Amino acid sequence: MDYKAAFRTAVEQVRAEGRYRVFADLKRHRGDFPRATWTRDDGSAKDIVVWCSNDYLGQGQNPVVLDAMHAAIDANGSGSGGTRNISGTTHHHVELEAELADLHGKNAALLFTSGYVANEAALSVLYKILPGLIIFSDELNHASMIAGIRNGGGQRKIFRHNDLEHLESLLAAAPVDAPKLIAFESVYSMDGDIADLAGTVALAKTYGAMTYLDEVHAVGLYGPRGAGVAERDGVMAEIDIIEGTLGKAFGVMGGYIAADAEIVDAIRSYASGFIFTTSLPPALTAGAVASVRYLKAHDEVRVIHQERAETLKKMFRDAGLPVMPSVSHIVPVLVGDPVHCKMVSDMLLEDHGVYVQPINYPTVPRGTERLRFTPTPFHTDEMMRDLVGAMEKLWAHCNIARLGGVAA
Repeated sequence: MDYKAAFRTAVEQVRAEGRYRVFADLKRHRGDFPRATWTRDDGSAKDIVVWCSNDYLGQGQNPVVLDAMHAAIDANGSGSGGTRNISGTTHHHVELEAELADLHGKNAALLFTSGYVANEAALSVLYKILPGLIIFSDELNHASMIAGIRNGGGQRKIFRHNDLEHLESLLAAAPVDAPKLIAFESVYSMDGDIADLAGTVALAKTYGAMTYLDEVHAVGLYGPRGAGVAERDGVMAEIDIIEGTLGKAFGVMGGYIAADAEIVDAIRSYASGFIFTTSLPPALTAGAVASVRYLKAHDEVRVIHQERAETLKKMFRDAGLPVMPSVSHIVPVLVGDPVHCKMVSDMLLEDHGVYVQPINYPTVPRGTERLRFTPTPFHTDEMMRDLVGAMEKLWAHCNIARLGGVAA
């Protein structure tokens, strides 16, 4: 067999569908977020504005976070020394888990190397801990949640996105004595919609189910202390397991779960994704501690962030650009074609110094390809006006449908 040809064919198929991904070579500017320098393939450089970072609050540039990371390097060195079970547990890990447990009003938390690993490891191992478990999963859950549920090998039921009537029908049809868990997200990051947390919790209580909530795109961003939508909606104490990330609003890297100590201890003892992975280095955990503490005390950053997102949505709407409905900080603009989506993204970068990645299948369904903007507290009105002006020119140039479905 020609092995290389098989790999080549697989990539060519992705290219033919217009969804081949190209990574931009960027250098962020410390203290000047969201500006960066883009290095082209020919080695030339161009100054740009980043519009698609998940560093939603610019915490990756916060001097408080950076100082904590520098201090940890000076005090501890670079690596962690191994897995948590061998020699990789440092005081910074212990301190961070305490901060995260406090953030979510739980008595324990557990760190993982990423949000993906946290979901995959925790969800898959629940089938071992709870024999006969049925997991009820929202159809638009993140790939990491889907992977964890599938890898667990147990029974699963998929309910229509944010459809509590459908969820209830599945719960009602399940055996009364079977252990059950509802797995869902708070903020869905591609459409920007938010789940009905109170309604989901009520169903869980009625049918004797546990709840597993992914707050990855909400931690740091919602609630008086940044614990997420569950805190904002007053149901945090009623969620059994909360999963979050340190790599988005907190501006560092890593994932975690927060829950009752007995739940956390069981997952810690059984989850391969935790047991056999080298732990996060001290610099990252120290930076995360500083970031979590800072955002607990600075709600004004969240207020500004929400205002910036609403301002950009309004500017897009006023310009007749097809911004998709969103009740969160996510600002998606519909293109509807992978080739056009990539073309607009490339032209924004090359001609206008605007960096936003095309979002194509399989991240979103075919026909809903989009540009996903994530304004931060540091995106100014001037930056937004420049962005909208560039988008208007390209929408006309590429003859893409505007609001109301009329092509320019």
